[in-house]
Amino acid sequence: MTSLFKTFAAGTAAALAFAGSAALADTFPTKPVRIVVGFSPGGSNDIVARLIAPKLGELLGQQVVIENKTGAGGAIAISSVLASPPDGHTLSMCTTGTSSIQPHLGPMPFNSETDLVPVTQIANAPYVLMVHSSVPAKNVKEFIAYAKQNPGKINFASSGNATGGHLAGEMFKSLAGVNLVHVPYKGTSQAISDLLSGQVQVIFDQPVSSMQYARSGQLRALGVGSLRRLGAFPDLPTIHEAGLPNFDPVTWTGICAPKNTPPAVVARLQADIAKVLAMPEISRKLVQDGLEPVGSTPEQFREFLVADKAKWGRIIKQANIKAE
Repeated sequence: MTSLFKTFAAGTAAALAFAGSAALADTFPTKPVRIVVGFSPGGSNDIVARLIAPKLGELLGQQVVIENKTGAGGAIAISSVLASPPDGHTLSMCTTGTSSIQPHLGPMPFNSETDLVPVTQIANAPYVLMVHSSVPAKNVKEFIAYAKQNPGKINFASSGNATGGHLAGEMFKSLAGVNLVHVPYKGTSQAISDLLSGQVQVIFDQPVSSMQYARSGQLRALGVGSLRRLGAFPDLPTIHEAGLPNFDPVTWTGICAPKNTPPAVVARLQADIAKVLAMPEISRKLVQDGLEPVGSTPEQFREFLVADKAKWGRIIKQANIKAE
């Protein structure tokens, strides 16, 4: 009888918890929803958040406010979200850096796997291999040949040590068997500036911040780092096609909530964000910027996060990258 009573009690508690979660979802949200971005205004994560916020607000029936809290590679922003009530009114833009890269580089003030609830992956952001006009290569194969002829003489820029652009370069070096010299900068804008002036010759960067220079002829785009071509640049081949199988250092943006956020609230947020991403004007803008809209379920996003963290961990270990 005792075990039966415990089973009955546990089932009753679960049913009550679900009912409470569902009831909360029926009234959610009761005030403006904040999405905290861990990077400066104007960056790719901020741009994506501000793109979806107005339409999401219309579906939720409350204003969606974007708040920028910079520092520690996005960790300060997530820490502030974790200090908020887990009721769905305060969300975080979770990124490749905070969820998949930084955990391999040292202790963090939170555990991204247990302290955050995945809501949905918003978009993938493949890296594009860009070179200065002084580099004679017109495609990836020619660039690999050129790099092998000039070992240690070609500099590749990134927005900082252990950033996605840095790790994409390390992955390329390993798969192509070339020796490129990494030059870290404090942000993408400084790296692009020196690339345009020819002080560095190569960068692996997201299209949203660099393809404008390829269109103007100031830089040359050689290939995209994903397993399929970008909708906005269908004529740009993938590096995978060029002979480096499975070269896919794709970064991403997503929405996460503090742990213990009611499942029904998470489901409501995911459904509405997915609806926004499916809107023609939103998906068109993301694709134009070289992004791939996703809108996955919380379960799909969680599975993706596990695989993505393992992928970046292998690159970090192989290249022996340390935190600075």
